[in-house]
Amino acid sequence: MPWPKPLSSVLKNALSKSIQYGAEILHQRIPYSADNPYLEGIFAPERQEHFSTNLKVEGQIPAELDGALMRIGPNPINVKNPRNYHWFTGDGMLHALRLKGGEAHWYKSSYIGSASVQKKLHRPQIPGKTRGVADAVNTNVIHFAGKIWALVEAGAYPVELNAALESKRHHLFEDDQDLPFTAHPHIDPETGDIHAVCYDALSQNKVFYLLIDSKGKLKHHVDIPVKHGPMIHDCAITRSQVLILDLNVNFSVRSALKGSILPYQWNPKRQARMGILPFGGKAIDIRWYEIDPCFIFHTVNAYELDSGDVVMDAVVHSKALVSSIQGPIEDQDIRLERFIFEHGTGKVVRTILSEMKQEFPRINEAYTGRPYRYVYTISFGEFDDPSHVSSNTLLSHDVETGNSESYSFGENWVTGEVIFVAREGAQAENDGWLMSYVHALDGRPSKVVILDAQHMAEGPITTIHLPIRVPVGFHCNWIDYRKLRTHYS
Repeated sequence: MPWPKPLSSVLKNALSKSIQYGAEILHQRIPYSADNPYLEGIFAPERQEHFSTNLKVEGQIPAELDGALMRIGPNPINVKNPRNYHWFTGDGMLHALRLKGGEAHWYKSSYIGSASVQKKLHRPQIPGKTRGVADAVNTNVIHFAGKIWALVEAGAYPVELNAALESKRHHLFEDDQDLPFTAHPHIDPETGDIHAVCYDALSQNKVFYLLIDSKGKLKHHVDIPVKHGPMIHDCAITRSQVLILDLNVNFSVRSALKGSILPYQWNPKRQARMGILPFGGKAIDIRWYEIDPCFIFHTVNAYELDSGDVVMDAVVHSKALVSSIQGPIEDQDIRLERFIFEHGTGKVVRTILSEMKQEFPRINEAYTGRPYRYVYTISFGEFDDPSHVSSNTLLSHDVETGNSESYSFGENWVTGEVIFVAREGAQAENDGWLMSYVHALDGRPSKVVILDAQHMAEGPITTIHLPIRVPVGFHCNWIDYRKLRTHYS
């Protein structure tokens, strides 16, 4: 007989706090060292939140853009032992550039008001329950159900933000279920429903599929049995199915007992598999496909063929999180690949789309779950140099023709994730703009660039110079303010 919901929630919260306390004791096993490349150079945290309205602009900002380019990432407030700081775990900070009417109105940076951030900054806690062992909400920022949400994986709830970047509450959107969420949901462009495959650091034998409607209410969820506590950073959807990535980075008891702050590690001995689940299905309906060991941080897109086969494109790592307790610095192969899951045979056919090391793939999201043509990524440098975790080259791949284009920002700069914003009334898939935050290796202030996606190789049509250095971080999205329930100019 299951526990009543209120009691179950209390017990889970108590267990979470106990585990968190125990983990803090174990973290002390790591000897102190001030050396950590993810706290230096382009990763070094900014010590202050910032607001500025006096922004220098080169070129012309497209007048129809009315919103903010938001980029989230780790910005640790204080680190007790730099040696045991992992880049994935830093306190979340959001950066936003407000564009309207062809002008750059303001730039602002603001901490995400997680429980730990509010405590460190001596600020009152924001409303809503918290869940999970850690709540550094630092990985993604999206617009959903008329609101802005900051996201992280492994158990914590999303944090709702208003358009002024103020943290308002912890919540599973507009639902009261006690379920984890993910940093990488996918929104169906026709229904507005959001799909997510989520894991919880407190639960090693199951992961969760959540289907949430366009108003933020849970429509369907499935507990999916797994082994080894897999890290599942992303998923993919078609028109009617979700793809589940049960791969080779897993919870490591040994790493946890040694004191690692992020006890997930490469595990090549276990069988990697990918599952395909109909949107309304149950765990028993999943079709599993076994593949060779690998890890996928980010999928590109997926879609169904008339034959019933499913195509998924993704950036595939030959290995990940092998030994470093600070960040992804191991040398590895990273390739843009295509998987074809044959419905009739149960086989998987893998094809290399690009051999170049690259990451952070993005598409025109109106094509999510549908056949598509263009994917935009950024090149990666050598992994023994963390300053090149992202590199200076923007890539555009035409997966239909096999052609690729590139644009380099120069050897003194690195680019963050690039996002695509469609032009109003666009008919062509690539009719729109590419936007990204670009970072100087020498510590100069960062900039935001806008490129014409159909003429990417010609370089930026607009450069907006920011007043400060923005640390290299994670994910970026364009938030259209005309689609928010509450407007902020």
